[in-house]
Amino acid sequence: MGEYAIGKYLCDMSELNGEKLHPAKEGIRVVRHGIGLNFCLAIVKGVSGILGNSYALIADAIESASDVLSSLVVLVGLRTAAKPPDDDHPYGHGKAEPVAAVIVSLFLLAASIFITVEAVTHIHTPHKGPEAWTLIVIAAVVFGKELIFRYVMRTANDISSTAVKGEAQHHRADAITSVAAFVGIGIALIGGEGYEAADDWAALLAAAFVGWNAYSVFRPAFSELMDEALPIEVVQEIKKVALTVPGVMEIEKCYVRKMGFEFFVDIHVVVHAEKTVREGHDIAHQVKDAIMAANSSVYNVLTHVEPHEM
Repeated sequence: MGEYAIGKYLCDMSELNGEKLHPAKEGIRVVRHGIGLNFCLAIVKGVSGILGNSYALIADAIESASDVLSSLVVLVGLRTAAKPPDDDHPYGHGKAEPVAAVIVSLFLLAASIFITVEAVTHIHTPHKGPEAWTLIVIAAVVFGKELIFRYVMRTANDISSTAVKGEAQHHRADAITSVAAFVGIGIALIGGEGYEAADDWAALLAAAFVGWNAYSVFRPAFSELMDEALPIEVVQEIKKVALTVPGVMEIEKCYVRKMGFEFFVDIHVVVHAEKTVREGHDIAHQVKDAIMAANSSVYNVLTHVEPHEM
């Protein structure tokens, strides 16, 4: 099974006041935690970078600050995606979630470009080397960010959220940029005079990684917005469920698309040509009920009945 295999789309919905919680609620919770963490880290790294003469650490602070802004976008996207369908949005508001992920990728790209420009400027400008104590700050940041990445990514996989996965990648990017800063500062300290620019080269390396991360967030989000076909395993599992319904002879077509946190299924089932309209109607409803019972992520099923050609 691939990343989009059906098992990862089955969410355990918690009960609250007798109603199922939308998976966006869990996403909102972890995003809020991330906003608070990144805000604190941006201040700590920014102050440490200025006092410790480390542009790599300042670049790291910029990355954390951009994470705060993008996290706010994710938060808005998740809140919107959790809204139920209405007259203007009969298919729900799920697309707000990948839209938020696309905006996040643009924040990452902007941060990458800004860090690159500043790093190149510092490389060509003589400056004082970084302070040794900045290594302690960075080591603590790397450890903390990696733990947060694992926590957020686990939640993202549980609720199958493109935006929350992007949020997790932000934390991983922050950890990697911090590692690059650690290496650059280490080289600058060990090399001494003449190696001050190693810190800036580390920032440049971090910018490249942030840029790649922007693409990794953008690609799946854009695919979801374009209703790209899901892997065959997902469709086959739904077909298998439909074929268990009495009266269904075969499946002619089956299309599945993801709208935020839910699936919308269009399926054509073949029944005996002698079935009455009422019997075909009943079979169609049974197919819908069976699919939705088997997969809690399926929001709706549109079933079309085809006569079996003798």
